[in-house]
Amino acid sequence: MDKQRRKFLTIAGASVLAGIGAPAIIKLTSSDAVASSGGHEAAAGHGAAPAAAGHGAEAPQGVRLGMVIDMRKMADLPGQLDGAIAACIKTHNIPEFPDTKNEIKWLWKAPFENVFLDHSSYHSSKRVATTPFPALCNHCDDPPCVRACPTKATFRIPQNGIVAMDFHRCIGCRFCMAACPYGARSFNWQDPRPYIKKYNADFPSRMKGVVEKCNFCGERLALGQEPACVEACKGTGAITFGDLNDPKSEVRQVLDSEFTIQRKTNLGTKPSVFYIV
Repeated sequence: MDKQRRKFLTIAGASVLAGIGAPAIIKLTSSDAVASSGGHEAAAGHGAAPAAAGHGAEAPQGVRLGMVIDMRKMADLPGQLDGAIAACIKTHNIPEFPDTKNEIKWLWKAPFENVFLDHSSYHSSKRVATTPFPALCNHCDDPPCVRACPTKATFRIPQNGIVAMDFHRCIGCRFCMAACPYGARSFNWQDPRPYIKKYNADFPSRMKGVVEKCNFCGERLALGQEPACVEACKGTGAITFGDLNDPKSEVRQVLDSEFTIQRKTNLGTKPSVFYIV
């Protein structure tokens, strides 16, 4: 294992342990009573739904990191989403293959009807119909990908809810890809390293035969930094990130004041990514 990979694993490990390296901006783990009494939807401001349909009252207590994407801001600020995607690509050494069928996607663009298959797009507004929507791993409270992985290469960090990956343990069986209902995982059919335009030495590159996906920038959170996409949209309100269970967090204040929707809530995965449409 080279020095950069050892460095990454040291940083990533810090984000798993209780409080080691925890940043001031985003709490990585629970300490005292930061959790709300009713999980992610303690307040009904963003459309309380039955427990099985979203983040219901049975949601685990403690820190639960999540994200709100405001599509109104995305529509009003052309290029904002492209900037967020570019930041993600640069930060995580995501290859850019010339053949799009082998595309590696952590954060990507898709039309509303492709992102929200369970929501009607019939007679949708012009803004919704013409604005590309960002899609990513939903960091579910009950992730089917984790259950499907035979080697524990993908796992959920109980202290903060991030669905993480250990690239070294991945055997390329792609069971997690079949299990993910959001299409949020990509497989390296060829060596990705020649297709990395600008290498970031702080994050490990992958190899052929490995699955990868968004990790909520766990390695950045451990250093006190925000996720790359959030930082790219700083000051616009397009993406808000934080502890869904902390009533005082910015992300909860947004959720408590705005109506939001989630992807495929009927599956009971309890996604941690919300959209203001």
